[in-house]
Amino acid sequence: MAVHGARSRSGGRPTLEEVAARAGVGRGTVSRVINGSPRVSDATRAAVEAAVAELGYVPNTAARALAANRTDAIALVVPEPETRFFAEPYFSDMLRGVGAALSDTELQLLLIFAGSDRERRRLAQYLAAHRVDGVLLVSVHADDPLPDLLAQLEIPAVISGRRSADETLPSVDSDNFGGGRFAVEHLIAQGRQTIAHLAGRLDVFGAQRRVDGYREALREAGREVDDRLIVPGDFTEEGGRRAMKELLAVCPTLDAVFAGSDVMAAGARQVLREAGRRIPDDVALVGYDDSAIARHMDPPLTSVRQPIEDMGRAMLDLLIDEIADRRPAVSRGLERRQLVLPTELVARASS
Repeated sequence: MAVHGARSRSGGRPTLEEVAARAGVGRGTVSRVINGSPRVSDATRAAVEAAVAELGYVPNTAARALAANRTDAIALVVPEPETRFFAEPYFSDMLRGVGAALSDTELQLLLIFAGSDRERRRLAQYLAAHRVDGVLLVSVHADDPLPDLLAQLEIPAVISGRRSADETLPSVDSDNFGGGRFAVEHLIAQGRQTIAHLAGRLDVFGAQRRVDGYREALREAGREVDDRLIVPGDFTEEGGRRAMKELLAVCPTLDAVFAGSDVMAAGARQVLREAGRRIPDDVALVGYDDSAIARHMDPPLTSVRQPIEDMGRAMLDLLIDEIADRRPAVSRGLERRQLVLPTELVARASS
């Protein structure tokens, strides 16, 4: 957001980021205070107003005036079939995080599925009419046309998970590389010798990074990487079953499996039990997401926790910033932000 008024300590005009840092809050919170949102605590409002006064920050009135043209609605777009949305805890956790952040705003949320070509065409027409102020895009594949469409329409957008290392849209992701490495380091520490990986869809950058973390952990331990032990699935339970059957056919003596999601791990567990393999005695099993599925499995599943609800909240804060700063995308350049939140391993009885 462009600003006028006093100079900051660095010599330039004070920025929204400097106000946020001084007040100890996020940019989105500062925007809400400046825009008069009633859903900010008195203490937070006082801290922001004090920082504004101290720095001499003055919002760009032209940017503020744009609020009159807003719809006060944003869309959470899921380019997946509805069945997958309701079957995988990742999506409900993301929605919960977005919903929690929305409670501090006056924005309405629209949930839109775009899993088919027909749904995508209908969505494109809807977005072209500028019926929403911004879009949260969840579960993006490398060849998904929706991000480019949003850029062409100059609709503020934030995506969950980068499409590549060169992502151009603002994004919120978890440390998938670190998560993959944590899983394999844990299995190595448990004395496992032949560690396989049920990967997610490899047209998803996050799944690629988990594979990279898997490889790196093996290399750091002085072990060779056997590509036959990396089998891609599709993050579904059936995909986990298929991939696990393929792995057992390739290497029936494997003694550890790192699955790219808890849902896939649940499918893998069924196949292992049908094959007479005990968990964790014969095969240790690690999942990813640390969802409710992990806690309710028998035995409870070791899983890599990614802060999905926090990701949802961060996405909304970023989107509010994007809506407040509607300069042409080309002029923003490197201001695009790519947030990466930490992951951690939660050890349970399956490993």
